Amino acid sequence: MFIEKIADSVALADTTKKTVESNSDPSWIMRHVLDANHLNLGPLGNLYLPQIHLFGFDISITRDVFIIWVVSAILVILSILAARGYKKSIIPKGIANIFEIIVEFVRDEIVKPSIGKGYESYMPYMLTLFFFVLFCNIFGLIPAPNLVVPTGNIAVTAALAGMSFIAIQYSGIKSYGFVKYFKNLVPPGMPSLIMFILVPLEILGLFTKPFALCIRLFANMIAGHIVIFSLLGLIFIMHTIYVSPVAVGFTLFIEILELLVALIQAYVFVMLTSLFIGMAKHMDH
Repeated sequence: MFIEKIADSVALADTTKKTVESNSDPSWIMRHVLDANHLNLGPLGNLYLPQIHLFGFDISITRDVFIIWVVSAILVILSILAARGYKKSIIPKGIANIFEIIVEFVRDEIVKPSIGKGYESYMPYMLTLFFFVLFCNIFGLIPAPNLVVPTGNIAVTAALAGMSFIAIQYSGIKSYGFVKYFKNLVPPGMPSLIMFILVPLEILGLFTKPFALCIRLFANMIAGHIVIFSLLGLIFIMHTIYVSPVAVGFTLFIEILELLVALIQAYVFVMLTSLFIGMAKHMDH
């Protein structure tokens, strides 16, 4: 019995040492914020997701893709429940009431003032964009092994920015026609030398707008998570529990702040997209 207790103590000490050494390595932070090809099931090990390559393209299902599917499914279910709420009563209650408040806010405070006349046709896209970005941001704040923030992946924010780029160009071409839209990028009557400089800048400006959307959302969301894990990592890096009250306290503060950032970033993304669409749609103003 005595020998077994010694063996158990040695094994426990070895496990603790490995855990501390593992968490003292700065790379453990990146493992939590970067994408992965598996889901962590805790004691059951890792569940590896399908790796698919089609015609030379890697379209594998990753952890971020899985979370995006989960967020999309939740949004669909909540939307159906909200729609059913209106069938039961004209006065919204519960989820329908919350959805109505958010929809009216996005319509009256973001889309309508930014786009102006004809904003109605853009409302479905703007609402989808707002809810998707908001839920992705909030989903990553839930303290669970696999609940990472998809908008902390630059590929996800680039895809969202790409769709906004298409919407911006579509609105301008729809309003003025293909040739006139691009012709209106440069004011008429400009000297040839100025045109030589201004035309490339205006063309570059078409791509800098979605690029700013992509980087802004990605940087804000991933920065918060790195700060949170860095604060928690102080406990393992300094090898003492006495720093834990400070580390955990600051972590909780940043976590609460991240809830505000999640809402602000969804607002800013939709607001800038609406503003860019309005600029393309009403170039004469």
